[in-house]
Amino acid sequence: MDHAVSPQAALIVVDLQPDFMPGGALACHEGDALVPGIDRLLRSRVFRHVVATQDWHPRGHVSFAGSHRGSKPFEQITLYGQPQTLWPDHCVQGTPGAALHPGIDWSALDVVIRKGSDPGVDSYSGFRENHGPAGRRPPTGLAGWLRERGVDEVFVCGLARDVCVLWTAQDALELGFRARLLWDLSRPVTPASDDATRAALLAQGIAIVEAGELLPD
Repeated sequence: MDHAVSPQAALIVVDLQPDFMPGGALACHEGDALVPGIDRLLRSRVFRHVVATQDWHPRGHVSFAGSHRGSKPFEQITLYGQPQTLWPDHCVQGTPGAALHPGIDWSALDVVIRKGSDPGVDSYSGFRENHGPAGRRPPTGLAGWLRERGVDEVFVCGLARDVCVLWTAQDALELGFRARLLWDLSRPVTPASDDATRAALLAQGIAIVEAGELLPD
């Protein structure tokens, strides 16, 4: 059954940046395959509100493996009492790999939420940074922006399904929004994570939908 998009719904396009595409610094599996579908969805204007998040790290960010002597990408450390994956240097502010993907018509975009710009705190979710030294997860301002516009439901797509997309959908639900994840318009860092991601979403009441359910015939 088609899902009619409410005027109070927003689309959140997570981190659709070249560094997360094949050939990029932190490539997601088939990340470039999303570009035509997300472009079509934005051009359809079925969403009244459209948000993009953008990973926007300074050089030497705490999440970069290169910032920790002797560490390698994808190793885990403990940071502020929480597990932290060390990533390859990626989405460095002002570099081509950090730009919003140029293959998308972004004219429907209302706002860009930049995250990960604090050199000492990582950020996966579009709503809140990861845990910082004070033990809190500072807000990005996205929740307030949506509430000011009467948004009560979000559809999340983009990269990566098993990290930033998942965290964004989970935070949306925790912050009081109905949350849906566009499965066909997201891709993981590793496909082996898909079963766990799907199980986590369904267990928390986050609906999994396909973009074709939203587009007009």
